[in-house]
Amino acid sequence: IPIIGDGDTGYGNAMNVKRTVEGYARAGFAGILIEDQVAPKACGHTRNRRVVSRSEALSRIKGAVDARDEGAGILIAARTDARAADSLEEALWRVQAFADMGVDLLFIDALQSVDEMQQFCDMAPGVPKMANMLEGGGATPLMTPDELGDMGYKVIAYPLSLLGVSTRAMQNALQNLKTGQIPSEPELPSFAELKNIVGFDEYYEEETRYDPAQFEQRPPKQPQSPADVAAAAAAEAAEAAVAAASQAASQAASQAAAAAA
Repeated sequence: IPIIGDGDTGYGNAMNVKRTVEGYARAGFAGILIEDQVAPKACGHTRNRRVVSRSEALSRIKGAVDARDEGAGILIAARTDARAADSLEEALWRVQAFADMGVDLLFIDALQSVDEMQQFCDMAPGVPKMANMLEGGGATPLMTPDELGDMGYKVIAYPLSLLGVSTRAMQNALQNLKTGQIPSEPELPSFAELKNIVGFDEYYEEETRYDPAQFEQRPPKQPQSPADVAAAAAAEAAEAAVAAASQAASQAASQAAAAAA
């Protein structure tokens, strides 16, 4: 499954961004997200968002695109938080500039209406767009994958589905344990199912390759002393000499027989 990693701000200037992109590519990521927030950054749906200047944002994206083109071979997703930090107009200006620099994917976080989402999708038609559906009450209207696909989005993130559901499940389990209730199916998988999920079967299969019992049946060859090595070499030389003499005698007999005839 292709993975897009979150490279945040790139962790410094354009040179640091290049290094970050190259590192993600070496790690096997299919893509990396680089954004224009001021470091340290935070979730785009939280308060007091700030972005760097246009020139610094473009410098970061230029470094990312250059890293891709100079051999990293990784998809560059460019994100702006200018909608929350400034205005929709500023956010649209920035993503258009990112598109002109040759990025592979565009993302404006924290868009605030369906109309804003559509305006974003309608610009830079040759570059795919990403939507972030922050479940549970983010700034952006929550929509289904089909609805977003019809609007024109190509990549969709539902970032809290797994985290939120698992958090609520842990809260419920802890509350139940507090009152003496032990989780049961379907809330809790069996131990056998859990082992299968985390890969115990594959681990057990590989473990058999290193079972000590199989090595007890095949003790390692004991190292030979220098004298033993010399004796073995002399024996091999003697055997070779006997074989050579036997072959020479056979050839001589054959020649004598041919001469007598």
